Amino acid sequence: MRTIIELPSEQLDALSSYCRREHVSRAEAIRRAVALMLEQCRPADDWKSAFGGWKDIDIDGVEYQRAIRAEWDDREGLC
Repeated sequence: MRTIIELPSEQLDALSSYCRREHVSRAEAIRRAVALMLEQCRPADDWKSAFGGWKDIDIDGVEYQRAIRAEWDDREGLC
């Protein structure tokens, strides 16, 4: 797909230098830049690895939750 962009002269000069050094067209350099930016800005999928994290642990989740929350009952009031 074709698109038109405007670049400040400093960026255009730097882009031209990059293209000469790498022996690529401006279009290719811009495609590489966009691909790199999209890769770096992609939302992390690390949260997906958390699902099923306790599947091999023989603990009742509700009982564990109650035990952890019971620690709060042992503390003195904060106010």
